[in-house]
Amino acid sequence: MSSYPDNSVTVLGLGPMGRSLAGAFLDAGLRTTVWNRTPGRDRGLVERGAIGARSAEEAVSASGLTVVCVVNYDASDAILRRDPVTDALKGRTVVNLTADTPDRARDTADWAARHGIGYLDGAIMTPTSTIGTPAAVFIHSGPKDRYEEHRSVLDALGGTHTYLGEEIGRAAAYDIALLDIFWTSMAGYAHALAVAKAEGISARELAPFAKGIGSILPPLFEELAQDVESGSYSGEDNPITSAASSMAHIIHASEVHGIDAGVMRAAEGMARRVIGLGHGADGFIRIAEVLGRR
Repeated sequence: MSSYPDNSVTVLGLGPMGRSLAGAFLDAGLRTTVWNRTPGRDRGLVERGAIGARSAEEAVSASGLTVVCVVNYDASDAILRRDPVTDALKGRTVVNLTADTPDRARDTADWAARHGIGYLDGAIMTPTSTIGTPAAVFIHSGPKDRYEEHRSVLDALGGTHTYLGEEIGRAAAYDIALLDIFWTSMAGYAHALAVAKAEGISARELAPFAKGIGSILPPLFEELAQDVESGSYSGEDNPITSAASSMAHIIHASEVHGIDAGVMRAAEGMARRVIGLGHGADGFIRIAEVLGRR
């Protein structure tokens, strides 16, 4: 028989997201053990009923399932890949919700397999405020039997959980691709606000129109994904030559005001590369195909 209750879970890492994860487990009535490298962050959780462990080894020994959420895999490795903790994890399962690259996920899975540790990788796709609510979104990858074994505990985190398959790096790959969309979009918005301000337009004045631009994107994502899958790259409505012209206007307007246009210059450079390869009549998304060439 196991030495830990079936309804137990351990959370390693008590930054804002880790605290939210642990809080959701507590709200679901699970016996929740918590640990963080910086002392004191568990105080509020302990007051709510969590068990504060004195060490990472003690924390992982308390549960059959350990959920890790720290800043990156360097940080998770520093916690997990120490002999006392590694030994204590043998025969148990780690779900790593730390954000990093697919290669790091695969490397950690290899390490876990060598030490008899079950391993699932995952990513959290929504803010801390959504954890424990229907709005939360999680993605997971790794051995399906492990995922099914612990699914009821993971479901306590709320929202939607999508299993992406056995290949351990798949969740991290989705995460990287989706964060690519998010941060390049945020960089574009920050640049737009700077240009608008230079032209006497306040951020509040621009925001409603920015939301309108944002609403155009979801159907475009679907349409352009089909273009990429089919290899059609249709530019009938908006050829990449037109896109490059618009980008040149943005660069000029920015630099007149002394605003760095490096991000847009990079985008224009990719568009000009596509045109130079003879694809000027194609749509903007042809860039994806060109970037993917080795």
